[in-house]
Amino acid sequence: MISLESARVAIQISLVSFASYLIGFHFTSLLHGPSASIGGLWSMISGIVVLQATRRDTLSSAWLRILGTAIGSTISAAYLAVLPFSPIGMALSIFVTVLLCSAVRVPSHARLAAASVAVILVTASLNPTLNIFLNSALRFCESCLGTAIAVLAAHIWHSPKEPPNTAQARDAR
Repeated sequence: MISLESARVAIQISLVSFASYLIGFHFTSLLHGPSASIGGLWSMISGIVVLQATRRDTLSSAWLRILGTAIGSTISAAYLAVLPFSPIGMALSIFVTVLLCSAVRVPSHARLAAASVAVILVTASLNPTLNIFLNSALRFCESCLGTAIAVLAAHIWHSPKEPPNTAQARDAR
């Protein structure tokens, strides 16, 4: 039997997915129509990944997502400014990205940064005429849009298991 909480989570994730995809798609279509579907998908993935069981966890995940995507977008743009897409180049870019995350003491951001590198480089291979800086900037913005939608959803519709706000708890005493 499906619990009420399971149904609530399923509805919340599907609404975040729907909104993130539509907003990401429309945002990207304004700047580069051929990659609008990728934009919607990347925004939706970001929303799904960021949305957690509590507001606090969602906010923590949001910062992780934004910083990881910024690092991955920067490495991708730097790579594509010098070399065209290749699977070996993608693997080397991911290697450098993971090392950079460790060097700046954010190793927990490495997986999201690596995913950003993969999406940006594969998108570049699918759209070779897409400006490399626009590609990186679009993927960063799409990730931020999905992240923002997840944070908004967590603030509007939080889990009943979530502890009360500290200020509310203090006022209740």
